[in-house]
Amino acid sequence: MKTIRFIDLFAGIGGMRLGLEKAAQKLGIQTQCMLSSEINADSCWVYEQNFGESPLGDIRSLEKLPNHDILLAGFPCQSFSLAGKQAGFNDRRGTLFFEILRLIKSDCPQAFIFENVRGLLTNDGGQTLKTIQQDIEAIGYSFQVLLLNSANFELPQNRLRVYLVGVLNACPQFSLFSDPGPKDSHAYNVQPLSESDWTRKKVTVADILEEDAPEGYNCSPQLVEALKTRLGGDLNRLHGMRLLDYRGGNSIHSWELGLRGECSEEEIELMNRFILKRRHAEFGKDQDGKLLNQAQIATFFDSPQLGTVLASLVAKNYLKLIQGKYKPVAGNFSFEVYKFLDPNKIAVTLVASDGNRLGVYYQGRVRKITPREAARLQGFPDEFRLHPKADRTYYQLGNSVSINVVEAVAREVILNLTPGELGQKYSAGESSD
Repeated sequence: MKTIRFIDLFAGIGGMRLGLEKAAQKLGIQTQCMLSSEINADSCWVYEQNFGESPLGDIRSLEKLPNHDILLAGFPCQSFSLAGKQAGFNDRRGTLFFEILRLIKSDCPQAFIFENVRGLLTNDGGQTLKTIQQDIEAIGYSFQVLLLNSANFELPQNRLRVYLVGVLNACPQFSLFSDPGPKDSHAYNVQPLSESDWTRKKVTVADILEEDAPEGYNCSPQLVEALKTRLGGDLNRLHGMRLLDYRGGNSIHSWELGLRGECSEEEIELMNRFILKRRHAEFGKDQDGKLLNQAQIATFFDSPQLGTVLASLVAKNYLKLIQGKYKPVAGNFSFEVYKFLDPNKIAVTLVASDGNRLGVYYQGRVRKITPREAARLQGFPDEFRLHPKADRTYYQLGNSVSINVVEAVAREVILNLTPGELGQKYSAGESSD
């Protein structure tokens, strides 16, 4: 096989394409994109800037696909995401899988690679994945599910995604196998995921940071000063710290920073206990936290000044009173950063909704990560042209794939398609570099 012809559906900004092309190049094989499809105009602009091709629109308008060898599709994940309602095929976006199936039947490529969120595995009690498998196998494809973490592919990001892989009329032999990787971004060790002799180096957030990030990504002086005060001037304590108002643990809250008004130590202690205790079963079954009255609060905060303290917190808008019960005003204050990455560890998952609020304390600066740093977390090369508007870049990258992971999966697929000596050569672990 001298040239692999492929199709890039739900192309986004081209992450899956980059991964496939990178794998093929290392195997000494050329690639040719026969068709790409994407409906988001901003993503199409980025795709065209980098590949010189303008993707077609909605795949539902396509009657059939041109002849090709491998089909790529990062089909919509919102229907299966743990962050969403997990509506699956009951969601209109979920039914787009059946559009992919229709198009596969129009040309029957030799193989496919699909990417989605891990929620796909458990959606509808596993019935969604079972349906996909049955439909794929019914048209002659093998079906393999790989649960892979970007952290195991030389990317400093704890990103767990599902890859569905199939080869037509074959029983492929893949050396990759599923591994969820580290449970926590701060407890990270490199794990080999292949039976081959690939060497995997341990990479950290520090490896993707820019030495001269633009000043515009600095956090505001007000926030920096509040953090210094709270942390006794030791900003190194920001590594791995969260800024949010509805969890405890390694977190800093708005009342501890005095962002809506300075709080006394007693007020801070009450709020810290409140956000933890309100989740306890003794106050109800709502796991997201209950509204508590003063008598309930008194069971874990014994103070003769309780009424005065509560009134002060309401006045400062850290608590609100609803029909005699108190509720934290969580979420109404938008922190500039919700999570500070630890340069010596790996990042949390980059997501579309708040990738612009990941921060870092590095070289004496408290700042947000830059769009280029976000791109590096996903494995995009520095020559890749990003959208000129930062907010759109963060969104696109959060929705994209990790290039290194796609490359590893694509390599496995290519080796199972490549006939003769070439396939034997690389299956033996030799390199074309």
